[in-house]
Amino acid sequence: MIQLYTWGTPNGRKASIMLEELGLEYQAHEIHIGKGEQFKPEFLAISPNNRIPAIVDEDGPGGESLSVFESGAILVYLAEKTGSELLPTEPRARAKVMEWLMWQMGGLGPMVGQAHHFMFNPKEVVPYGQKRYHEEAKRLYGVMNTQLGKNEYMAGDAYSIADIACYPWISRFERHQVDLNDFPNVKRWFEQLTARPGVERGMAVPFAN
Repeated sequence: MIQLYTWGTPNGRKASIMLEELGLEYQAHEIHIGKGEQFKPEFLAISPNNRIPAIVDEDGPGGESLSVFESGAILVYLAEKTGSELLPTEPRARAKVMEWLMWQMGGLGPMVGQAHHFMFNPKEVVPYGQKRYHEEAKRLYGVMNTQLGKNEYMAGDAYSIADIACYPWISRFERHQVDLNDFPNVKRWFEQLTARPGVERGMAVPFAN
């Protein structure tokens, strides 16, 4: 059994989508970040950066429990644990998947997250921040649009953890004030993934938002 500690954020939903796509048995535990539950000692013991998601695999390597934090690390760990094709073993294909996973972790997530922060019900209107991150969000959507114009999925012709990593962030395109009609290849990909049962189930964890 895998214990999932999560909240209804894009990063949290990467992990739940992955678990659903793999068909792994898991229990979801809500970590209410609005109430500061991510700072509780018992959560910090498994996620020292006080961020969700985190997992505890009760049947980890050698049959011993293992905790994993950071959403990208969770995706890689679960793919490797199950031998899933969501992370290929062939070196060239694997490199492409890792390339776009790192692009999401280092670029798409942080930058559109800032666009969300400055533009969606902001506590303070900061025009410079809104302009900077809105423009960067649109640039990144453009990068995706170009890539998806050449490939069915983010890393090529096969669905992978790179797609799982990107999807929950793109699902908030309205909060980024992005019109998907301006990025038709992203829109095609987004609709294709939205129709996947595993994605639909994973997006509803730990609650519908």
